[in-house]
Amino acid sequence: MLRFLPAPLRGVLAGLILLANTLIFCWPLFIGALLKAALPFAGAQRSINYWVHACAQTWIAVNKGWMDLVQPIQWDVQGLESVDMQHSYLVTSNHQSWVDILILQYQLNRKAPFLKFFLKQELIWVPVIGLCWWALEFPFMKRFSKEYLAKHPEKRGQDMLTTRKACERYKINPVSVFNFLEGTRLTPAKQAQQNSPFKYLLKPKAGGIAFVLDAMGEQLAALLNVTIHYPNGTPTFVDLLCGRLQRVVVRFEQVEIPAQFIGKNYDGDDAYRLAFQQWVNQLWEDKDAELERLHQQFPPTAQR
Repeated sequence: MLRFLPAPLRGVLAGLILLANTLIFCWPLFIGALLKAALPFAGAQRSINYWVHACAQTWIAVNKGWMDLVQPIQWDVQGLESVDMQHSYLVTSNHQSWVDILILQYQLNRKAPFLKFFLKQELIWVPVIGLCWWALEFPFMKRFSKEYLAKHPEKRGQDMLTTRKACERYKINPVSVFNFLEGTRLTPAKQAQQNSPFKYLLKPKAGGIAFVLDAMGEQLAALLNVTIHYPNGTPTFVDLLCGRLQRVVVRFEQVEIPAQFIGKNYDGDDAYRLAFQQWVNQLWEDKDAELERLHQQFPPTAQR
């Protein structure tokens, strides 16, 4: 317990533990990636994936340790009881901070299959951790603007091809495929720019999870819809390191994926795209209402 130390010192110690943890566990991931390239057989791939994921789960367990060490978080979590390691899930959540990712990893580690995040292609160049994401077969997505696609129509659909390749690899073992529907972190400026109809959310982008359902929908047991609320305001990553994150409320909801949304072409079927967007918008309306309830139920408290 390091709560007696000044917050900046706790932050330095937690940062050093995180750095050492990452530098230690990156090597088994790199070795596993090389072995998978050298042994392209289903049995070998399954065994190597199990070993690589076990290493990544241990990395998360160590991170949970330093999070508890700098400041035991007061958790209020509901809905995890029916989640298991034997089924594959499509997972989404509201997005307020990079802390969201560590919160999700903290709660789902060894309770659900390892989370695979959709990442921007540029993130592969993040030192060390970018190679770890690559070794763990996270899908790196190349986003094109409408203007670019108008000039280069041959690039249209490239995200779908990337998704299909990633999801083909995921058929070997159970997996939790994660996608932030909002696509970026919530800020008042982004809300205003979007003219978002939601009080606590940005507009959802349906295309990413539609591609996943097209590629591997029959493999997925459910949509795991996660709602995260920070009663004392949105924390930064530095806040987490320094032990200033004291309370977190998380709600997990398993949502049945409608059969009519599985294995359909999102880009090529206008009626399906409209129906799917309406389904996603309803999920987001319900999430906004849930966040309203959580704000009322868990108001800010005095920091200790």
